[in-house]
Amino acid sequence: MTTTNMTAKASGNYTEDMINDITTKYQNAPLRATVDALAAEHGKTVRSVIAKLSAIGIYQKPVAVTKRGEPVVRKSEIVAELMTALGTTETLASLDKVSKADLEALLYLVQGR
Repeated sequence: MTTTNMTAKASGNYTEDMINDITTKYQNAPLRATVDALAAEHGKTVRSVIAKLSAIGIYQKPVAVTKRGEPVVRKSEIVAELMTALGTTETLASLDKVSKADLEALLYLVQGR
């Protein structure tokens, strides 16, 4: 019976030196561009490098941002924040049909910004 050992240890695909290099460089600049460069440098696919960084426990998934570079906020999160600001736990289902811009404006007004 063969068991798989999914660890960050050296294997046929990654030597200990490669793992040390990938770890050091990624920790200094935890960016997708770093992953791309490491993949090219070591002759690996980007997915392979990401998998190795994940196995080591240092990979940081990129945060989704809008075109303006702001974090993505879902309408449901704005509605929940609005309900908190109003001091109610009652869900107003029809608020989900309001545009995101209008929800943000309403939240802005309710919070007295």
